[in-house]
Amino acid sequence: MTGRPRDFSVYSEIDNPTLFIAPVRRGFYRNAGKRALDVALVLAAVPAVLPVVVLCALGVMLDGGSPFYAQKRVGRGGGLFRMWKLRTMVPDADRKLQQYLANNPEARSEWEVMQKLRNDPRVTRFGLILRRLSLDELPQLWNVVRGDMSLVGPRPMMPDQQPLYPGHAYYLLRPGLTGSWQVSDRNASSFAARASHDDAYERHVTLPTDIQIMLATVRVVLRATGY
Repeated sequence: MTGRPRDFSVYSEIDNPTLFIAPVRRGFYRNAGKRALDVALVLAAVPAVLPVVVLCALGVMLDGGSPFYAQKRVGRGGGLFRMWKLRTMVPDADRKLQQYLANNPEARSEWEVMQKLRNDPRVTRFGLILRRLSLDELPQLWNVVRGDMSLVGPRPMMPDQQPLYPGHAYYLLRPGLTGSWQVSDRNASSFAARASHDDAYERHVTLPTDIQIMLATVRVVLRATGY
C-alpha cells in the first residue's frame, strides 16, 4: 500500500512518564488561521470588554483582597502556564475546601467525579454572579493574546487533575476560553467525560466549528447556568 507518509509528534504529559505519538494534522486554519482569528477578535473586543472587567474588579475589591488571581493550568504539549481570572472565592479557599470535603462525604463524592461543587462554600455572593455570567473568565483573554490559550479549545485543566483525564487530545490543543464541553454537557457530566469532547473537537478544528461553538457560548452565557 502506497501513499504520502503521515507526520507524527511525540508528547509527554507533565508528571506522567507515558509518551504518546500523535499525528500532525495539516490545514491552514488549524495551524495559522485559528491563532490569527484569536488575536484579531480579542483586540477588537478590548474597548467593550475592558470597562466590564474594571467594573467587575471594583465589585470584587469590596470583599477585600486582590480582584485578580492566577492559577497554574496545563497547556498544549503538557507545559504549565498561569491562567488569570477574577477572584470569586474567599481568601484561603483551598484550605476551606479541604475542611468542607472532610466533613461532607456527599460533597467529596461530587468533587471526585465532577471536580467542582454545585454549592461551593468558597464562592462569595458577588463571585456567584460573576460565575453565573462567566464574567470571571474575561481576564483569560490576556492568556489568549499571549498564546497560552485559544478562544475555543478544551477546558483548562489543573496539573493535579491530569490523572483523572483519560485521553490525549487535550495536549494537542491550546486550552480554550470556551469549547465543546462548555456548550453541551457543562455541569451535567463528569470530569473524565470531557475527554470525548476534546477528542471530537481535535479531529475537526475548523473555522465553521469554532464559529458554531462561539455562537452557542453566547446562548449558554445568557442562560446563566455557570457555578
